[in-house]
Amino acid sequence: MPQLVIEGLSASYGPIPVLEDVGLSLERGEVVSLIGPSGSGKSTLLRVLIGLLPPKAGTVWLDGERLDYRHGASLRRLRERMAIVFQQYNLFQNMTALQNVTIAPIKVQKRPRTEVEAEARALLAKVGLSDKLNAYPDQLSGGQQQRVAIARALALRPEILLLDEVTSALDPELVNEVLDSIRLLAAEGMTLFIVSHEMGFVREVSTRVAFMADGRVVELGEPAAIFDRPREVRTRDFIGKILRH
Repeated sequence: MPQLVIEGLSASYGPIPVLEDVGLSLERGEVVSLIGPSGSGKSTLLRVLIGLLPPKAGTVWLDGERLDYRHGASLRRLRERMAIVFQQYNLFQNMTALQNVTIAPIKVQKRPRTEVEAEARALLAKVGLSDKLNAYPDQLSGGQQQRVAIARALALRPEILLLDEVTSALDPELVNEVLDSIRLLAAEGMTLFIVSHEMGFVREVSTRVAFMADGRVVELGEPAAIFDRPREVRTRDFIGKILRH
């Protein structure tokens, strides 16, 4: 059974449709990346999955359990099992890196402080920031702040991690340090759902790639198929433009 199943998902911003009948699934430990032009619905899909935008239609199943986005209790259970990292770091500026990572597990999940702090130190070490535990966000580079954001999401012990253009706000020289952290998570077998414009990285790390346009999944397949042998005209046009630049 797939870990995550999306069936007929539709959503809109007011009267404007942004997702139309999206169907997709993720197996446990799989890395699925969403690519496509700006405004195609990639980030919106992640926002719907995490409960930030209510779906108009469709069903989402997590390990066989149907998610109910209309009820707070269901949303809380969902967010114990899925976490998201955005392109903006959204760190608390008055807290150190360690405090940013520990606050939600302690305050929201009510876990013991000593346990959470030990885990947070290990997570910050995993993303290469063991020497920045007591640094405040304004003392960190953009890449370092984004790695703190990744550690903060992992501290919630999610089963699935959603990554929404996590390198798009970074200077080019800082991108790789964030991508290396994601590579490590993929190698460890974490289920990842990624929106990214870093096409070389998408090709390298993904088990499957979905091309989206106009709020729909136009084509889904292994990276080599999508990048080298796309079947759909829209996919070929997009890949052709990307590869020319």
